[in-house]
Amino acid sequence: MTLLQFPHTQPRLLPSQPSPAALLRAAVDPAVAVGSLVACAFWFDGRFGGAHLILVLLVFSMTFPGNLARDTASAAALARGIAVEWLAMVALLLLLGWASGTLANFDARGILAWVIATPLALFAAHRLVPMLLPRLLAAQGLQRTAVIAGANGLGRDLGAHLRERPLTGIHFAGYFDDRGTPRGGDPGTGRNLGNLGQLAEYVRAQHIDMIYITLPMTAQPRILALLEALHDTTASIYFAPDIFLCDLMQARVQTIGGLPVLAVRESPFYGMDGLLKRTIDIVLASAILVLIAPLMLGIALAVKLGSRGPVLFRQRRYGLDGREIVVYKFRSMSTLDDGGVVTQATRGDPRVTPLGAVLRKYSLDELPQFINVLQGRMSVVGPRPHAVAHNEMYRKLIRSYMVRHKVRPGITGLAQVNGLRGETDTLDKMRARVEYDLAYLRNWSPLLDLKIVLMTVVVVLGRQNAY
Repeated sequence: MTLLQFPHTQPRLLPSQPSPAALLRAAVDPAVAVGSLVACAFWFDGRFGGAHLILVLLVFSMTFPGNLARDTASAAALARGIAVEWLAMVALLLLLGWASGTLANFDARGILAWVIATPLALFAAHRLVPMLLPRLLAAQGLQRTAVIAGANGLGRDLGAHLRERPLTGIHFAGYFDDRGTPRGGDPGTGRNLGNLGQLAEYVRAQHIDMIYITLPMTAQPRILALLEALHDTTASIYFAPDIFLCDLMQARVQTIGGLPVLAVRESPFYGMDGLLKRTIDIVLASAILVLIAPLMLGIALAVKLGSRGPVLFRQRRYGLDGREIVVYKFRSMSTLDDGGVVTQATRGDPRVTPLGAVLRKYSLDELPQFINVLQGRMSVVGPRPHAVAHNEMYRKLIRSYMVRHKVRPGITGLAQVNGLRGETDTLDKMRARVEYDLAYLRNWSPLLDLKIVLMTVVVVLGRQNAY
């Protein structure tokens, strides 16, 4: 009988696993939302039926995992974030209930009490968790101790993160660095425990659980020597290479034939997320076009009769992956600029027709772009597309400007609901718009899209920066 033989293969790259602390933090929002729903159902309805169970499943799926970014938020920011996200979710649930005809299955008093009580309970929970969770983890022996090998800029940032976020369940002990004092001055986030040669002995003596190596990739010999010295310890070792000093966008690890590759710039709409985003776009655009068809016909007739020129203004823009697309708008100006030089509309611009001023004030000139969405050229939510001439100018002036084209451009976006709608007459304004666009790419979720759509309605009705 022969022994079972395994050929030599590349090491398998395993997906990351959440820590106990992360799981507990992620469960706060669904636990509070579902718990208050169950309590209100029994208090007002006196029962918990099938309709309540379906609602519980919906609420859980929409709140898990919880928003971990609330860890370090101030009271005002915490209250504001909870209110916006909660109102967006309730609006979506009411829309689903109305469309499915299931609202009658619930006691209106119970639903109202739940809608009011849950955000208050969420606020209280997120204020209490930072005080109670570290003690709970320590009592259960789940708190881990970490050191950092390398007190460079990346190491200081990581140390500050660990110190300022006790909910990670990690106690940061300090640095090991060959230069004696942290590079760049005292980081104020932990003491220097010795040089790299002393790290292995310290880990064994102090039973350190985690080691973060933040040495630059050019220090490969030192890294290999450090890993060799640590081979007989039980500490978990993490490598944070200096590539993370770059502007990462949806970074993820993949394997190709067993070889790990790190994506440092990728679209957030990858795999199933891309399919979900496109499905939402098609459903929303189709429904909206059906509802606004009479309005669009009326606007088209008014544009045709109001001034000379075509009803639709077609302009070249950059779309997904920087490819040229043609974007539709109702004509609102007496000129049709689409050349090497395009001048943005300004307040009191003489090129804007009287009807065009009204259309631009309420963003009605952009309604034909829902056709662009169905064509696959645009999305309902995403970075606003700029004229080709503007793209060619700003890509040379603003770092990472072209990264915003990793997704389809949108009819509305995060920048537009944060006061950057309309003219960008200074480089700083355009730079701020790009920062919001990149933040959208980093933090995309279906709930974020819903929030932006709802906030767009408020902004348009308020007629902010529209001329």
